Amino acid sequence: MSDSQSDGGDCTDHRTAVTEAEVEALVRGICFKTGPPRALGVELEWLIHELRMPQLPVTPERLEAVYAALRALPLRSPLTVEPGGQLELSSPPAASLMECIGTVSADLDSVRAVLAEEGLGLVGIGHDPWHTPRRFLHEPRYDAMEACLDRTGPAGRHMMCTSASVQVCVDAGHEEPGPLGHERRWWLAHQLGAVLVAAFANSPLLGHEPTGWLSTRQLLWMEIGVGRAGAPPLGGGARAAWARHVLDAPVMCVRQDSGPWQVPDGLTFREWTRSRSPRPPTRADLDYHLTTLFPPVRPRGHLELRMIDAQPGDDGWVVPLAVTAALFDDPEAAETAYRSVKPLAERALNLPAPHNPLWTDAARDGLTDPELREVAALCFAAALEALPRLGATAEVTKAVAAYRDRYVARGRCPAHDLLDRLDGGGPPPSRPGRTGGTPTTHGRKDIRT
Repeated sequence: MSDSQSDGGDCTDHRTAVTEAEVEALVRGICFKTGPPRALGVELEWLIHELRMPQLPVTPERLEAVYAALRALPLRSPLTVEPGGQLELSSPPAASLMECIGTVSADLDSVRAVLAEEGLGLVGIGHDPWHTPRRFLHEPRYDAMEACLDRTGPAGRHMMCTSASVQVCVDAGHEEPGPLGHERRWWLAHQLGAVLVAAFANSPLLGHEPTGWLSTRQLLWMEIGVGRAGAPPLGGGARAAWARHVLDAPVMCVRQDSGPWQVPDGLTFREWTRSRSPRPPTRADLDYHLTTLFPPVRPRGHLELRMIDAQPGDDGWVVPLAVTAALFDDPEAAETAYRSVKPLAERALNLPAPHNPLWTDAARDGLTDPELREVAALCFAAALEALPRLGATAEVTKAVAAYRDRYVARGRCPAHDLLDRLDGGGPPPSRPGRTGGTPTTHGRKDIRT
């Protein structure tokens, strides 16, 4: 959930009011930078926990102290803090998969060393299984975000404070059609995204109890709502669809120079440009508005794939990064992925992700769904063939193969390991207290704060 946004290199005065037509033109220009895929990136979110007893909350004072120490490190990847105190490392754009892995791995080694001195560690789980949402950052942006998201229920607070992910960033692609063309990559991201949700689901618990979903994190995103966390309809051109979506999405807040930010109810950016109230929107407001939209695929000049749960282990994040890079940037693998996911598109019923049956099945059932399992197997096979062509080391390729054998081939995902431990296959996470919950029509427990 990065706060930055490319300005597209234009000379627009960010303080000047913008019209509806100018907003549409700006969005089309800044959100899709087409060209040959050359760069790759990853954004890793982590929960921070006590090494001696992970179920104990880390006090705000300890988090403040450890973040002060971390900011002094000479990291190549920008380090940011999420609202609940989660740590995020965002790699610089890399020219290759191995460059990306090498940079982030070195930075993580440095981060873990500092955390270990304080008795803290990083944990890769898509949703915190121990703690209820508690905000660490108290800033006008997050005060306004919380007030806005609370209107649709408690899911927003969970998203802000107790979720973590692996976000893979790939170039938008060629202007021309073909396996690496930007229109096909846009379409592929929204269909393959469901397969990635299913294959890497790692958040089956809330309040130490199963929710009935293998990716509770993805469930939470769905519950935030279509306008805030949904994708635009596919078809009619990626640029045009995204520009309409941005204009018709609700404004989260109107920033103020002093005092609390205003949180309008139901005001879209399109309506704001027309009414020019409570004040005319500026280019800076547009840039900010773009950072308050959380679809599963967010165009930011490149494509930011936001649907993958944080992964277990020190280097579990390498596998989804490598698989995604191979399926998007190797032409042969991209063609195989495109053909493999086409049958899945029918299950989406032409509804935008993630609010359609395909994504719901992926988040709830993972690879126990036979069709998702079959497509995941085809995609992993294509990725494994492509990785040597992308310069991946034998170690990375071996890690992807091991993941395929342990999970994909068996219709499993890391969430099943957590559930097995809870059911007696090993020591489960210690229980800090009950969050409550009653059955709902979704076949899960209510998410309550």
